[in-house]
Amino acid sequence: MANKKSTVEEKQKANVEAKLIIAPRVTEKASLQSNQNAFTFVVRGDATKLSLRDEIKKEYKVTPRAINIVSIPRQWTFVRGKLGHKAGYKKAVVFLKKGDTIKLA
Repeated sequence: MANKKSTVEEKQKANVEAKLIIAPRVTEKASLQSNQNAFTFVVRGDATKLSLRDEIKKEYKVTPRAINIVSIPRQWTFVRGKLGHKAGYKKAVVFLKKGDTIKLA
């Protein structure tokens, strides 16, 4: 039996259905920023400001005032005498209006 090849449209549709926000980034700096209505998330590599805005509206039912996205490159390191690397990632800082908040569980 021959397998059906997936088309570009099917791949794009599958990417839209997958969530862009991977997890909230819980660090000391992020928790201090959350007091000023700025929340930090680890996001997928193909996330854009507009797509993140739409997902935040849908998931948390708040409208972001601004979104900053930063790509963190991978870091080379030695582990037990061998060269390796820590994976890079993309993070987004979401600024909300005064009075809005996001409950991070």
